[in-house]
Amino acid sequence: MNALEQRLQRLEDIEAIRQLKAAYLHHCDRKNIAAIRECFAAGAVHIDYGTLGTFTTRDEFLSLYEELACHAHIIDMHHGQNARIQWHSPHQASAVWDLYFHQIDNHHQTLTQLAGYYEDDYERRDNRWLITRSVFRVTSSCVVQMDDTQLRLLFAGAQPPAA
Repeated sequence: MNALEQRLQRLEDIEAIRQLKAAYLHHCDRKNIAAIRECFAAGAVHIDYGTLGTFTTRDEFLSLYEELACHAHIIDMHHGQNARIQWHSPHQASAVWDLYFHQIDNHHQTLTQLAGYYEDDYERRDNRWLITRSVFRVTSSCVVQMDDTQLRLLFAGAQPPAA
């Protein structure tokens, strides 16, 4: 590959990775398990989401995700931002993404606001970029109880208590 082709490939790959992460966050909000699965590599992966757990396959992660998040009374909003994508080769890349997360849980009557960051690794397989490693760390969170007349602070700090 000449220098110009490599530069163009790098830019196209970075955009494909940006689109992949946007799709992942979008599908999480829509509770689309099949589409989330397609964002991760098949086989062994490393997904470490702190207090939620560490998973070695996408299906292990998705089983918990479906159990915790796929309910009509839970409304999620994931906003990824400030991407710092490092292209290592035409087949490997990594990135750090900031996340703003907001959740309304109408069953437990709670509002959760959370911020943190992902550290992801990507591989190109069968001409598609896929997530092979994703580590998420919380940097701040706020959970409040809501009712018809007031909001009551349940937690504010760096790391929410384990669920």
